[in-house]
Amino acid sequence: MTDCSPLAVAMEEEESTAMSMDVEESPSTSIAPRDPPKIQRLEESVVNRIAAGEVIQRPVSAVKELVENSLDADSTSISVTVKDGGLKLIQVSDDGHGIRREDLPILCERHTTSKLSKYEDLFSLSSMGFRGEALASMTYVAHVTVTTITKGQIHGHRVSYRDGVMEHEPKACAAVKGTQIMVENLFYNMIARRKTLQNSADDYGKIVDLLSRMAIHHNNVSFSCRKHGAVKADVHSVVSSSRLDSIRSVYGVSVAKSLIKVEVSSGESSGCAFDMEGFVSNSNYVAKKTILVLFINDRLVECSALKRAIEIVYAATLPKASKPFVYMSINLPREHVDINIHPTKKEVSLLNQEIMIEMIQSEVELKLRNTNDTRTFQEQKVEYIQSTLKSSRSDTPVSPLPSGQKTPKVPVHKMVRTDSSDPAGRLHAFLQPKPHNLPDTVSSLSAVRSSIRQRRNPKETADLSSVQELLSGVDGCCHPGLLETVRNCTYVGMADDVFALVQYQTHLYLANVVNLSKELMYQQTLRRFAHFNAIQLSDPAPLSELILLALQEEDLDPENNEKDHLKERIAEMNTELLMEKVEMLEEYFSVFIDSDGNLSRLPVILDQYTPDMDRVPEFLLCLGNDVEWEDEKACFQGVSAAIGNFYAMHPPLLPNPSGDGVRFYYTKTSEKSSQENPALGGNVEMESVLDQDLLSDAETAWAQREWSIQHVLFPSMRLFLKPPASMASNGTFVKVASLEKLYKIFERC
Repeated sequence: MTDCSPLAVAMEEEESTAMSMDVEESPSTSIAPRDPPKIQRLEESVVNRIAAGEVIQRPVSAVKELVENSLDADSTSISVTVKDGGLKLIQVSDDGHGIRREDLPILCERHTTSKLSKYEDLFSLSSMGFRGEALASMTYVAHVTVTTITKGQIHGHRVSYRDGVMEHEPKACAAVKGTQIMVENLFYNMIARRKTLQNSADDYGKIVDLLSRMAIHHNNVSFSCRKHGAVKADVHSVVSSSRLDSIRSVYGVSVAKSLIKVEVSSGESSGCAFDMEGFVSNSNYVAKKTILVLFINDRLVECSALKRAIEIVYAATLPKASKPFVYMSINLPREHVDINIHPTKKEVSLLNQEIMIEMIQSEVELKLRNTNDTRTFQEQKVEYIQSTLKSSRSDTPVSPLPSGQKTPKVPVHKMVRTDSSDPAGRLHAFLQPKPHNLPDTVSSLSAVRSSIRQRRNPKETADLSSVQELLSGVDGCCHPGLLETVRNCTYVGMADDVFALVQYQTHLYLANVVNLSKELMYQQTLRRFAHFNAIQLSDPAPLSELILLALQEEDLDPENNEKDHLKERIAEMNTELLMEKVEMLEEYFSVFIDSDGNLSRLPVILDQYTPDMDRVPEFLLCLGNDVEWEDEKACFQGVSAAIGNFYAMHPPLLPNPSGDGVRFYYTKTSEKSSQENPALGGNVEMESVLDQDLLSDAETAWAQREWSIQHVLFPSMRLFLKPPASMASNGTFVKVASLEKLYKIFERC
């Protein structure tokens, strides 16, 4: 029954009033209901940047995509250079088929690919890439530059990309076979991502691990990976005939000798058709973590289920739950694999995966049980090897000392300090020569050098007897002592504009870079005779104007106009002479002059080196004046000498901007005094202004020259230069310090 008394009615009214007051005072009820947010379409640039962050998760993702593109291009050599873990620079160079000039405009657009044209192609795909997102994604989070050349082209093309489009038209440039892609300033516009990747050592380790895994499986391709500026590569694999040799060269002998081969083959009758071959570690292998190198249909992937299954086998079979090393290559019908389930393609989905893993697990367990009867412990033998460098042209065999006899102690003043980052020409002196009963497949350092020479110089000599006589003269005049010095010296740095400091054993030398580079270019011109690659000039230059310019530069009195007619006549005569020799210059030296008298092509003497184009006028004048055209041998020698002088690493024409040289880049400008009028006899103040553009050009030219000397000239000298005897007395090499003599001086002090 409801209580309707006056007291109850009053209490109800009071409660309702209080509740209404509470509702009015509540801040949550005072706000009006919010309207549903409007759905809008994201801008294309935002969508592309989000997608790029999924495909390129970290630097190793970019390296993987670029290396897979190189493999798709049928490359036989892939080189990777990394700076700051890949955040500042990733450079991938290959010798594949290259990219066509007409494909460059859409190269970095999203979903542009040569791998497939319709969705059904995914079920029969044999290439690494297929979505056309990798290069596009890189352009949205980094600065990408592509240099490429295809077969039959006389020059390559270079173009930069940003946000999927070209920043400029492709520029003609000198290029070696294949493609080079540079990815700079990765994640420059993704601050949070970049800050989380500051540990460059960790990212570089991931890149080294990736290249090591690739090198094992693709043993028909040579891989190298190094830090920017380092001479020694952290990954260096050569083409090998067997996969076990690849594992030995990448992961070491201790891993390779602990492996056993496993194979599984299954037909359609078992419900899962596949073939597997690989290597697994035996009981002698001890490690703290599992290494699983897995390739499915030649694609590097991860499979956590297979990894767990193998670890279970090892935990149950071997003592102390040893962690294994496993390499497996699985091939199965392409229609049984879905490769499009992960943005970075590191995972795949397999048909009948459980059956396949169970069969592999059983085979691995069987192999382990059969080889686990005994465990082998390797006996370590100590052999004394003489490690003193010998100053002879051929390496003498080093034999172990008789038992019980100690190695002679090397005096302190004869100890050679060497640069561990530069192994060229030194490591073989510390190693014992291989016995004669080893198989011929084990290559020595000399064999590697021979292969490098063959790669860089496809044909050492031409068929012409005159060229062979010139090369024989180079070999006959070679100084044995200087040859040993050049082969085994270590570059220290530039002492001044002309001389570089080099160390050989306990001696320090000043080496004349201009003389050395001139002789090297001359010898390389003879060796590459009639087999040059070419540098295509972007703008053909008239011969007559270039020769006239060279004559004006040589004139000691340029203000005197009386000789202008004579200079023009000399330029005209030299132009006519060179026009008569265009066929010979093009065929033998790749110097191309068109019918209008324009120079448009020059030879490549050393790969990755472009001469100073400011010296082209001097080169043409030298061809016209200094070459004996009537005698064949003298003609070839004169042209080769002119090319050698042109390609030599002369100091740039601009003064060196370092130190006091910066004063040449100040210009004087007049300025009115703020107090008096110059027209009335007032003062005129002179102000010095630094020409920033000219200074920047000079700094770039000098830095490029020093880089070329260290990374192009000296490595090439070690391989190719045969120094003539005249260099021993003409000041090309000057000894400035000797460790033995320094010790004598210190002893007297």
